[in-house]
Amino acid sequence: MKIVFATNNEHKLSEIRAILGDAFEVVSLADIGCHEDIPETGQTLEENALMKAEYIYNKYHLSCFADDTGLEVEALDGAPGVYSARYASMATVPAGSLTDGQSVASQSPAGISHDSEANMARLLRELANNNNRKARFRTVIAFIEKKDVCPCGCTSIKVVHKFEGIVDGEITREKSGAEGFGYDPIFRPDGYDKTFAELGADIKNQISHRARATQKLAEYLRATP
Repeated sequence: MKIVFATNNEHKLSEIRAILGDAFEVVSLADIGCHEDIPETGQTLEENALMKAEYIYNKYHLSCFADDTGLEVEALDGAPGVYSARYASMATVPAGSLTDGQSVASQSPAGISHDSEANMARLLRELANNNNRKARFRTVIAFIEKKDVCPCGCTSIKVVHKFEGIVDGEITREKSGAEGFGYDPIFRPDGYDKTFAELGADIKNQISHRARATQKLAEYLRATP
């Protein structure tokens, strides 16, 4: 089965392909000739994931899925949440994103920056000596399925599905590990004594937030005729 993953992030592609296995051919945006910057202006993970998937479906009329992931830190009232990828370049990050995500943050001109090192540095600085290091990663996948309603395929409908994956853990006091990406060097999942960046791809792809959401997607796809 061929399915479009609405990303050109090689790290995400590798993770998703490893999790889904050979039963599915996962293609990127570049593979279908999409090179434009898809808007991510939602105030929740769910909104952003659906926004990206709908953009691809409406333009290319292909079954596709998109994800959005946020790191939600308890001591920061759920921040950075939906703003995780551009945390360092934002003037403010709204509190309460863990519960409603409806606040609006003011951004610097570089508000779309995805600087992982700067993001981690800001997070560690804001937590400082706070002993409450509890955090969770949450991924939401929006899958838009194209279903033919006549044998020749001339008429089809779209069906929207959403899948969520969560992994609880804590923020370490310093970076550790060289694998992974994003906040992986400072996030230690519950039940482990190493960060995602130390555990490596094989273990991470079994227990991560993205893995859990993707497994739910895979279970649906395998059960669908």
